[in-house]
Amino acid sequence: MPAISMFYGILIRMFYRDIEKHHVPHIHADYQGQVAVYSIPDGTLLAGELPHNKHKLVVAWIEIHQEDLMADWTLAVNGKKPFPIRGLDQ
Repeated sequence: MPAISMFYGILIRMFYRDIEKHHVPHIHADYQGQVAVYSIPDGTLLAGELPHNKHKLVVAWIEIHQEDLMADWTLAVNGKKPFPIRGLDQ
């Protein structure tokens, strides 16, 4: 699962061909061993949890980069490597 971004200690990843479990385009956010899964279209938390302040950062980042994330999702579900996306702290 390639990392596509990192900001404020949050690692954002996207699995290749990961369409079975959540059935929507999504990313995995990892912060200090806690993992949460977020919908790309609307930033909804699908599974797991992060501290509240980190959750808010991830949701804001998804909103800012929604088009890039959807482009990466198309690559990933077709088995291709997604492109890196800028973090909030860059």
